[in-house]
Amino acid sequence: MSPIIHHLSKNESLSKTMAAQQFSFDVLAGLSDTPKRLSSKYFYDAEGSRLFTEITKLEEYYPTRLEAEILEQHKGAIAHQLKGRSVNLIDLGAGDGQKTLILLRHFQQEGIDVKFVPIDISEAAIAGLLDVIKSEFPKMECEGLVSEYFRGIHWLNTQQDDRVNLVLFLGSNIGNFDKSHARAHLRQMWTVLNPDDLLLVGFDLKKDIDLLLHAYNDSKGVTAKFNLNLLRRINNELGGNFDLSKFRHFSTYNVFSGAVESYLVSLEEQDVKIDALEIKFHFRAWEPIHTEYSYKYLKSDIHALAENTGFQIDAEYFDTKQHFVDSLLRVKKIDS
Repeated sequence: MSPIIHHLSKNESLSKTMAAQQFSFDVLAGLSDTPKRLSSKYFYDAEGSRLFTEITKLEEYYPTRLEAEILEQHKGAIAHQLKGRSVNLIDLGAGDGQKTLILLRHFQQEGIDVKFVPIDISEAAIAGLLDVIKSEFPKMECEGLVSEYFRGIHWLNTQQDDRVNLVLFLGSNIGNFDKSHARAHLRQMWTVLNPDDLLLVGFDLKKDIDLLLHAYNDSKGVTAKFNLNLLRRINNELGGNFDLSKFRHFSTYNVFSGAVESYLVSLEEQDVKIDALEIKFHFRAWEPIHTEYSYKYLKSDIHALAENTGFQIDAEYFDTKQHFVDSLLRVKKIDS
């Protein structure tokens, strides 16, 4: 059974043009701001995705390893929550798909009828993931959606499918939002899902600060390359002339906000021109560009977030050290 890829934009080439324009607008806005900033959503070009996969294999970077442990240990309990129903397994930001495969293998072993539905704005990411899944499950029904997450889920629900939706939002991706935006994100998710649909969300928990710092400042410098690649992407796609040797990566933990914060710091006073914007940006020596927040949670934070966005926590799956949790949230609506 060949996988199907749906483009939910009427004009694919126009969509790509608009995405390129949005990148340039966001770079303009971010580098014109005080303090300067660049959005972490632009980390993931082909090289950025390759570097992030390398990060997930580092000894210091525990989230991927611990979440895989959680899914392996609790896959039976997750399957039990489906109560024998057919399921759309909706994968948001799945990366290389290795954690998703843990669930798919178990669901197939248990005879659960699964349709695999990855959603991403990148067709290349969708196609690569479908290749991984179809190589192991050639008979599995697969539909990739090239779309924003919420639009993709809404479209799927218009297809008159009686399957329950199980949405995977793993890898502590929720941590890239500050608390108010995390709440808005989950509420939007609640809006497009059906009563009793399920959402499995990965949360990185607050823990020893040194452990957090080492995870984002690895000894091999891969995380530094990952952050610096954002400047290389601007050079490649927008005609920038960033000299990467004149910037360094720096991450720290903010004890007030509960977030690991990442920066690229200018090592000297310099001007950087970006041809697509026809603008030069001035950097003072030691001036930072903010690139990412990674918020960490207490259990009480997760419970409040679920309660305030219309979800009921059905289960919480922890690693053995309780450094990470996958929370299974059920959509509760008045008519459910």
